Amino acid sequence: MAAVTDTTTVRPARRGPSPGRVAAWAALAAIVLVTLLPFYWILRTALSSNAGLATQPADPLPVGLTTDGFERALGLQSTEEAVARGGAGGGLEFWRYLLNSVLVSTLVTGCQILFSAMAAYAFARLRWRGRDTVFALFLAGLMVPAVFTLLPNFVLIKELGLVDTLLGIALPTMFMTPFAVFFLRQFFLGVPREVEEAALLDGAGKVRVFFRVLLPMAATPVLTLTVLTYITSWNDYFWPLMVSHSDTSRVLTVALAVFRAQTPQTGVDWSGLMAATLVAALPMLVLFGCFARRVVGSIGFTGIK
Repeated sequence: MAAVTDTTTVRPARRGPSPGRVAAWAALAAIVLVTLLPFYWILRTALSSNAGLATQPADPLPVGLTTDGFERALGLQSTEEAVARGGAGGGLEFWRYLLNSVLVSTLVTGCQILFSAMAAYAFARLRWRGRDTVFALFLAGLMVPAVFTLLPNFVLIKELGLVDTLLGIALPTMFMTPFAVFFLRQFFLGVPREVEEAALLDGAGKVRVFFRVLLPMAATPVLTLTVLTYITSWNDYFWPLMVSHSDTSRVLTVALAVFRAQTPQTGVDWSGLMAATLVAALPMLVLFGCFARRVVGSIGFTGIK
């Protein structure tokens, strides 16, 4: 009689999560909560009425639920309507300031990416006397606080007659920054030289190799740097505050501060201010949310810790 073999496999009992894993998830949840709480509070304030905020400032839910704050921020209410509904009498030309911010950030980002990539290629691939010394001096600019350059930059912009212009706001950071050059140089150093040599053997010059071969290969680091540069330029406050004096060149970050301070007799229009802040931050949150994975992956790829 043939022997019967038992093919039943015994699966190990599934263990519950370890105390360390539970503690790690709890800490992560707490960090996420602390990070998202300010955004929720901004939204709660924007959806509240100013009268409700004055009577119940600590209520976790919107007080007197209304969209008046967003209407004032987007310029959909006249001054009379805003005052009648408990808002400030000052106006906020939101769309003009938004356009100014888009123009400045786009100009800074486009020019800085192009010139920084060219400088990074020169430091990584071209051979010339004193290259490493110049790069070390250039990299030392990372240790210079930005506040030290404000006064010299302002004097230069004033001498050029660019005060209160969008070009004057963009010019100091339009060309290149030490971080951008270092970031892209790290990538170019990792590209095999055989790729460049093959293109040179085919008759391509250095300029063509850069624009047709290396720059397309650096699409991911360039995209990462584009996102970081655009967000940094969008959030810049102190330099635009120094240079712009009128609505023609005022960007959103400065306009929000002016909007907060322009009607002290009626009190701060917190609902309208938080609504404008939320709308101004929303494009950057969406931008970073769409490319966050690529940003993190590219930073790890280029060796920046």
